[in-house]
Amino acid sequence: MNNSKEESAENQQNNQNAQKPEDHRPIFEAVPDNNPEQPTENLSPEEVAPNVDLNQGDIAPPDIPEDIPPPVYQENKTKYLIILISTIFFFLMLFVIFKILLPGGNNKKQDVKLTYWFLWEDKQTLEPLIKKYEKKNPNVKIDLVIQSKEEYLQKIIARSKKGKGPDIFRFHNTWLPELKELAAPLPTKVFPYKEYEKTFYPVVKQDLKIGNDYYGIPLEIDGLILIYNKESFDQVGITSPPTNWDELIDTASKLTIKDKNGNIVRSGLAMGTASNVEHFSDIFGWMLLQNGGSIKKISSSIGQDTLQAYRSLSEEPNNLWDSRMPNSILAFVQGKVAMIFAPSWEVLVIKAQNPDIKLKTAPLPNIPGADKVALANYWVEGVSRYSKNQVEAWKFLKFLVDKNNLTTFYKNTAANKLFGEPYSRVDLASTLIQNEYLKPVVEQANYYQSIPMISRTYDDGLNDAIISYLRNAINSTIQGVNYATALEPVQKGVEQIFQQYGIN
Repeated sequence: MNNSKEESAENQQNNQNAQKPEDHRPIFEAVPDNNPEQPTENLSPEEVAPNVDLNQGDIAPPDIPEDIPPPVYQENKTKYLIILISTIFFFLMLFVIFKILLPGGNNKKQDVKLTYWFLWEDKQTLEPLIKKYEKKNPNVKIDLVIQSKEEYLQKIIARSKKGKGPDIFRFHNTWLPELKELAAPLPTKVFPYKEYEKTFYPVVKQDLKIGNDYYGIPLEIDGLILIYNKESFDQVGITSPPTNWDELIDTASKLTIKDKNGNIVRSGLAMGTASNVEHFSDIFGWMLLQNGGSIKKISSSIGQDTLQAYRSLSEEPNNLWDSRMPNSILAFVQGKVAMIFAPSWEVLVIKAQNPDIKLKTAPLPNIPGADKVALANYWVEGVSRYSKNQVEAWKFLKFLVDKNNLTTFYKNTAANKLFGEPYSRVDLASTLIQNEYLKPVVEQANYYQSIPMISRTYDDGLNDAIISYLRNAINSTIQGVNYATALEPVQKGVEQIFQQYGIN
């Protein structure tokens, strides 16, 4: 049986190999059916299915003509194009997301307007630097507004609380306790604190720090200095200014001229009163610090000694100054006093009124053998907590204290004056050390200290309130009240004011 099937299959194979139709399609022949019950008549070869033995296995495939080439595999490149486009789109979306989420990433595309309230200088001093910054940062516009000194601090606070205040504002180095609710901390990502501390003088780090944060960037440094009339010195043969208190009193005595009735014609030093000595509170505060005293204990024995030392130059019998003299700045302009203590900017006031006066400046005299102490009096730039663009505001202030930009600012402030605002940067001190007017400012800068008794800040608050108490104390001693009694109201006043402003 098996042999028969093998012969039949072999015959069928031979027949297929023998036939090669023109259309090259294999012709399937009918295989004789071993089942006689199923008729096969009248069926064409195409209509008869081949008899397949399931136990025998697959039927051998027909031969493929040799002249038909094998099929060529076509790679599907479309899917790779889709993968490439998807990958590019994915990374593009990641870039956009990071651009938005990263700090400041989205702000760079937004327009930013900053309002800057400024004091003491004209617009021309800052506008060139503002334009330079705006050119580098086209999305930032800065509106510089020159403010009046009257009620300036109150205006900042009141308007800021209503959402109408400035983004950036100038404030005095003693004002931070009054601005604690308004001033924004300097972000370390804008100005790292290690860099900040290396850039500015020690007093800046003391005045502008609350907790671990700094709250301002100064464009200048200034303080109390000795201003003296060189011509008056030459007349009595004094060749150099005093360097300590003993020399100060001796020099002031030699410079003082009185008429036959004991009236002062020319005073050696304007000190001892409150009504006609400009910056009397600054002078007293500096003397208190020199003596190792503290404003918090102003009625202590050190405070009493300081008040006595201040008043002694105006008391009989050897008074070198009195309340009948004109205002000390005017007296200096008129040649009626040979020495005064004042911040450096008073030199500009004096020279404007008397361009021919031969004045010189010197560091403050100190107590012999004691550490050197000078009194700081400068202005600072800060940013409001109410600003919606605090980071951009700080970036602009950081830009201003760049060495090149700060040099430009100094030149602009000195354009029509003898000198500009002294540099706040330590590394620019050498450029002013030869300046005949600013040299003592630079020499004293490393040992400046601050005390909230600075005149002409116009804060109508911390400074002005304490100065009012001190003025009353000095005037009461002129009327015969002893020093201890005179300072008792000052002590109580200071305690109340410190409590009001949260000063520890």
